[in-house]
Amino acid sequence: MEDVFKEALNLVEKNRPFVIATVVGTKGSTPQKPGAKLLVREDGSGVGTLGGGCVEGDIWYASQMLLKEGGDAKLTDYMLNEEIAAREGLVCGGTMYFLIDPVFDPKSIANPITNIVGAYDGDSSVGLATLLKPALGKGNTGDKLLLAKDGSFSGSLGDYLRDNEAVEALSKLVDYGRVTTLVTKDGSQVFLEGFTTPASVVIAGGGHISNALAPLVNMLGLRLHVVDDRPEFANKERFPSAESVIVADYAEGIKQLDIRPNTSIVVATRGHREDDRALEAAVKSPAGYVGLVGSKRKTILIYEELLKNDVPLERLAAVHAPVGLDIGAKTPEEIAVSIMGEIVAFREGRSGKTLAMESRYLKKLATKVGVAV
Repeated sequence: MEDVFKEALNLVEKNRPFVIATVVGTKGSTPQKPGAKLLVREDGSGVGTLGGGCVEGDIWYASQMLLKEGGDAKLTDYMLNEEIAAREGLVCGGTMYFLIDPVFDPKSIANPITNIVGAYDGDSSVGLATLLKPALGKGNTGDKLLLAKDGSFSGSLGDYLRDNEAVEALSKLVDYGRVTTLVTKDGSQVFLEGFTTPASVVIAGGGHISNALAPLVNMLGLRLHVVDDRPEFANKERFPSAESVIVADYAEGIKQLDIRPNTSIVVATRGHREDDRALEAAVKSPAGYVGLVGSKRKTILIYEELLKNDVPLERLAAVHAPVGLDIGAKTPEEIAVSIMGEIVAFREGRSGKTLAMESRYLKKLATKVGVAV
C-alpha cells in the first residue's frame, strides 16, 4: 500500500484528481485481503492491485467512470462464483467488498495523505477511519477521521459519539499497521487502518540460523536488521538483504534500532551469556514479538537471570521460547521456516494450527457423492 499513498501524495502536490479503490471486506476465498488498494489516475493508469483478473478490471473501469462522470464515494461488492473464478484462473469463490473513493479536490486530503506517507517513512504512526455505511442519516460514505499518535484527531465520521468509538478502536491497531471493520453502537460500519513503518525483523546473532532466516525475511517483504559483536558475522557480504548490520554488543546494538510494536526480535546468539543480554534488551523494548532460539532448559536458566534483573514475569511469558512452530525442524533452514511461520501467525493474530480439511466437511462430501462414511 505504501506505493499507492506515495503516488497519491505526488498527485495531491500536482493538484490532480484520482480514485483509490480499497478492499474493505471479504467472505470466503478471495485473491486479496482487506486493505489492498488500487489508485487510478485520470489518464486510466494505476498503482497497486486488488488481486488481478476480472475483479480488478471491473473495479478499475468503475473508478475511471467515476473520475470522468463525477460522483461520491460508493461501496460495491463482487461475487467470485465458480464460473468467474474458473474463467480467470482463480482458485477462489468468495465475495469482495470495495470502497471506490474519488478525490476531485486533492488539497482536501493533503493532511491525511501526508501523515500516512510520513508514517511509512518513520514518523509517528497514524490511524485512518473511513465511514462505509452511515446510520441515522448522519455522515456520508467516504467521510474520514485521522488519528495521530498523541491521541488527537482531525476530520469526522458525521457524529461525535461515532468519532470517539473510532478513535478508541484505532488506538489499538495503529502501531501494528492492521486493518479491521468497526460496527459502531449506532449501527454504522467504519473501516479502520493503521499506518506505521514497514514491519521489521531484528536478528541478534549472525550464525547459521540467522543466515537461513535472512532470505525468508526479505522474501516476505519485511525489513531486516542484524546485530552481532563479531565483524566476521555482521557484515553486508554475509547479509546483503539487510537494511542495517550492526557490529556491537547485543544489548547496545538493539538499543540503536527503531524498535516498534510491529518489530519482531529473534535472539540467536552464540552462547548463554550473549543470549541473556540480547533477550533482556529485547523484552525491555516495545517489540511485539520476541523469540529465543534454544532448548527449554536454556530458556529456564535465562528467565531465572532476567527475573533477578527485575524483568516482569508477564513480559517473559509473552516471549516465544523455544522459538518457532512445532514442525520437527532440525536443520538451520527448517528452523528458519519454523520461526518465520510463527512470526507470520503472530502478526496476523492466528494460532498457526493446520489448515487441513475438517472431518465434518469430508463426511458431508462423502454423503453427497454416495460414499459410505
